[in-house]
Amino acid sequence: MEKNLFRRIPKVDVLLETKQCKEMIDQYGYQIVIESIREELEQIRAQILNGKSEEEVLLLIDHILSSIENKAKEKEQFHIRKVFNGTGTILHTNLGRAPLSVTHMEKITEIASGYSNLEFELEKGERGERYSHFEKLLCKITGAQAAMAVNNNAAAVMLVLNTMAKGGEAIVSRGELVEVGGKFRIPDVMEQSGTILREVGTTNKTHLFDYENAITEETKVLMKVHTSNYRIFGFTNSVSMKELGSLKEKYELPIIEDLGSGVLLDLEKYGLAHEPTVQESIQNGADIVCFSGDKLLGGPQAGIIVGKKKYIDQMKKNQLTRALRIDKFTACALEAVLREYLSEENAIKNIPVLEMITRPLEQVQEAAEELCYRLTREEFPAVICTQKCMSQIGGGSLPMEQIESMAVSIQPHFISTELFAKRLRTLPIPVIGRVMDEKFLLDMRTFDRTGIAYFVEMLKIDRIFKVDR
Repeated sequence: MEKNLFRRIPKVDVLLETKQCKEMIDQYGYQIVIESIREELEQIRAQILNGKSEEEVLLLIDHILSSIENKAKEKEQFHIRKVFNGTGTILHTNLGRAPLSVTHMEKITEIASGYSNLEFELEKGERGERYSHFEKLLCKITGAQAAMAVNNNAAAVMLVLNTMAKGGEAIVSRGELVEVGGKFRIPDVMEQSGTILREVGTTNKTHLFDYENAITEETKVLMKVHTSNYRIFGFTNSVSMKELGSLKEKYELPIIEDLGSGVLLDLEKYGLAHEPTVQESIQNGADIVCFSGDKLLGGPQAGIIVGKKKYIDQMKKNQLTRALRIDKFTACALEAVLREYLSEENAIKNIPVLEMITRPLEQVQEAAEELCYRLTREEFPAVICTQKCMSQIGGGSLPMEQIESMAVSIQPHFISTELFAKRLRTLPIPVIGRVMDEKFLLDMRTFDRTGIAYFVEMLKIDRIFKVDR
């Protein structure tokens, strides 16, 4: 029987002559189509060898052209794709952290799709500096003397220490030696920078005298690291930037502060816990402050460095800067996002991260009710309703903060919730939510409202609820 089934499998050249394959070649290219044909034929042969019934194999052969086209589509598709985020985590590291607005992306496309004055001074007609496009904005917003940016905040910390403390000691509280995502740790970054770590205090308590007692001729900098991704409560003490300022004057030592998430607005006004702003750090005496561009700032991935001009100038001349520098896309995006901060009202309205954080619950509820109504109207085989939930900031920012939100809950009748969630991840624009108590939840604080119609349509077309899909 196996031999007969193998004979039924179409040959490659026969398939290539079909109208469907010729159309596929026009659309996807010969190489993609021929690879898809060979893969599909190999899969059918494997099914025969694995003992599939004649009926099942013939069904595969009958649908061979559609299977080939599905493979071709998959091969042509970009591996990195847009997704709809229904997880309720605003700064979702796995989903790209801070989304940029359509308006900002249009401006970036306009500039980056052609030539630009990235490193060219139009007025003088000579070579310029890529930081010049956003340096004045950062200085105006933060009160710093100078600014620059590298490709992420770990790189910023490394560059700062390599420039200011290489071969010497940097004094840091033991309670501030944080680990960020991917097992990257402050002590390891410091070691790579050529700086010697001098830990002081204990995990829960560090005093000003701990810093002072550790100062020697080898001390180059005092360093504070804001623990933006965790909190210690109870019997604790840490030294403020203002307190450290007394040692700076007494021993003539610069102070570096790694703020991590790098917020530029007072979020207390919007009902969140106080998060130290970059402006506060500069006002309180920090000589250099570094922070992320794609967290609470709401921009592209970058490590932003602001502070005293004499130190920033040294960093710009450091050979590491060339290796860590940002590209034209990041420079464009930083300028676009930072311009919004010239008006707090514009920043809240036009920067997606800030808009999601401050969006009133009533608006989130409206979106949830709209999606719930549309889904219920289609009579899908599932229990569908709205449900209260809590969103979180994410991205190692404000770890204890949760924001009231509203989700759409979907509990399929005939398939498991896990299978339902898996199928949603296979859509042309995948939909990512969270599974809780056998229900699939879409948190409407982070779910793009423009995706509502798409989501409903995909559930109809793709037959996601079907048992034998």
